[in-house]
Amino acid sequence: PAGAMSASAVYVLDLKGKVLICRNYRGDVDMSEVEHFMPILMEKEEEGTLSPILAHGGVRFMWIKHNNLYLVATSKKNACVSLVFSFLYKVVQVFSEYFKELEEESIRDNFVIIYELLDELMDFGYPQTTDSKILQEYITQEGHKLETGAPRPPATVTNAVSWRSEGIKYRKNEVFLDVIESVNLLVGTLYFNFCVRIVVSANGNVLRSEIVGSIKMRVFLSGMPELRLGLNDKVLFDNTGRGKSKSVELEDVKFHQCVRLSRFENDRTISFIPPDGEFELMSYRLNTHVKPLIWIESVIEKHSHSRIEYMIKAKSQFKRRSTANNVEIHIPVPNDADSPKFKTTVGSVKWVPENSEIVWSIKSFPGGKEYLMRAHFGLPSVEAEDKEGKPPISVKFEIPYFTTSGIQVRYLKIIEKSGYQALPWVRYITQNGGERKGIF
Repeated sequence: PAGAMSASAVYVLDLKGKVLICRNYRGDVDMSEVEHFMPILMEKEEEGTLSPILAHGGVRFMWIKHNNLYLVATSKKNACVSLVFSFLYKVVQVFSEYFKELEEESIRDNFVIIYELLDELMDFGYPQTTDSKILQEYITQEGHKLETGAPRPPATVTNAVSWRSEGIKYRKNEVFLDVIESVNLLVGTLYFNFCVRIVVSANGNVLRSEIVGSIKMRVFLSGMPELRLGLNDKVLFDNTGRGKSKSVELEDVKFHQCVRLSRFENDRTISFIPPDGEFELMSYRLNTHVKPLIWIESVIEKHSHSRIEYMIKAKSQFKRRSTANNVEIHIPVPNDADSPKFKTTVGSVKWVPENSEIVWSIKSFPGGKEYLMRAHFGLPSVEAEDKEGKPPISVKFEIPYFTTSGIQVRYLKIIEKSGYQALPWVRYITQNGGERKGIF
């Protein structure tokens, strides 16, 4: 059916459920239906059955929360849920790029421009132009169209290269490329956030590990340049008789729309005309055996109702020539802990009582090093804490000029008809993942 993939209306609500702004796209759902959204949400939250899709009668509410706002799409028919949620997150991205921070105040201050954006983002319930760079060509911060008279689509909408405008000029032509990899690590009863997803058995053996990476670019180039990127891709090396060379086998590769997929499938060359500014060129995954980059050992001693002591050992398991920067080790402590005392061989330790944790900060952690931290707390009640599920120890860090997978940029060529000189900059970064799971 015609409405099978569409949203009927989109609302932005405050935390109390009051409508700040809305747009009716199809007219098949009463706009007052949204009044049922907040009561249903609160009821489901109380019951512990809250889900991203709520229903009232024949109307479905698909919603996300961002800062102090709810973004809600309604539908009476069988909407394509993944498309609707993808659209809502795209709305957040576009609004954030326009207003820097998307919150209640920025909605109230920009009604006119938001209505214009909602008109361009969706038509009759179907997503349309959702690229903020294209939208910014003809919807300005002041909230009025640049063109006068009959509205015309921007050149990029009709151009074959819809993601890049013509006539871009820079005094200094530069390209910055970042290879970023990140990890989540579960070791026995300890869980760490690193740059690889790893599952291990109770005795500490790694059962499954996964590296998740992305290549992000910042492009400041004049004209309509073509870029060609070469990686140490295993498929390419095997096909060209260089199978013994150091290579990586990329899986689940996802490219930005600018990449010529047919060229990549033919000869593994990543060829593209880039958008202007910052974007993610590609993401990838590798299934490979990886050991944790920073290994944490913890010994916890509880003394009958009176105190608890922690001994935390951190060991870097990467090469000495690399250094992890701004390392933070977050160690959970009982809610009723008090009177902290700390001793460490390096860095600083602080107690964060509002988060029931201590944070061990190490500004620079070279490879092949081992450090020790001891903490002592007074503890009125040990038994009460034992009954609760315990949160994880987590580690945050960043290692520049280093990738876990060994992926390498072999070349980055910039081709533009005017023949100008451009400076390509390549950087490798390994950082921790962003989740906290598991128990310790």
